[in-house]
Amino acid sequence: MSMLDKLKSGKNVYGTCFTSPAPGWAAALKSAGLDFAFIDTEHTALDRSDMSKMCQAVSAYGITPVVRIPSPDPYLACQCIDGGAKGVIAPYLESVEQIRDLAGATRLRPLKGEILQKVLKGEQALSAEMKTYLDRYNEGNLCIANIESVPAMDKLDALLSVPGLDGVFIGPHDLSISLGIPEQYDHPAFERAVKQIIHTTRNKGLFVAIHFSLEPERQAKWVKEGVNMVVHSTDRTLFSQKLNADMNAIKKAVGDLSGKSNGDREALPVV
Repeated sequence: MSMLDKLKSGKNVYGTCFTSPAPGWAAALKSAGLDFAFIDTEHTALDRSDMSKMCQAVSAYGITPVVRIPSPDPYLACQCIDGGAKGVIAPYLESVEQIRDLAGATRLRPLKGEILQKVLKGEQALSAEMKTYLDRYNEGNLCIANIESVPAMDKLDALLSVPGLDGVFIGPHDLSISLGIPEQYDHPAFERAVKQIIHTTRNKGLFVAIHFSLEPERQAKWVKEGVNMVVHSTDRTLFSQKLNADMNAIKKAVGDLSGKSNGDREALPVV
């Protein structure tokens, strides 16, 4: 069953942030039983070619590639889908117009320009033939909005009412900054904000994701609150945590460990 089919049937889906273009990583994701790979081109040096190769690699293993673009640009969204992405996340969305343009890029591609804008605004209707073509052309695509600021929360109902939007991706780091409580993920104000986003999103019939590189128990907590798309950690963070733990264990066993261990600092979440 695909990621989209699982979400539509009410199941949870699981993935991780995938940042390495090395071909062997796709098999590792498959062995972990993941439904999707979150490929972040906003905060990494991945270029369009890297992104496309990564999308094709995970797709070959039956894993859905979901790409976050560097900015809320519908042309970048189309490029991602052209490269093999099935889901597109646009960062820091705070207006209905931004989400409407993202929906147009993921749902109505390759329609562009003035005609696309008229269709999105309800000023021009699609013919039955064109609608059938576009539905088939964009079948299975996911339109996801990054909600990670107080201004977005202030107009959340309107943002989540845009036709064509499938889900919300909560960015905990940027949200904590916007709330004025940087990286305080147990702060009551942060927890209230996350709960508001989760409940509003699910009440709209949309799916919701949150990304943490912290302990798995934190992910489980938010799943119980309503998150149904789990984005846990990153390949780099997981590798670093395991390497630190193993090296510390070896050094301790042979008497070479002194002072603070390499793994004492908790990994920060990707925003």
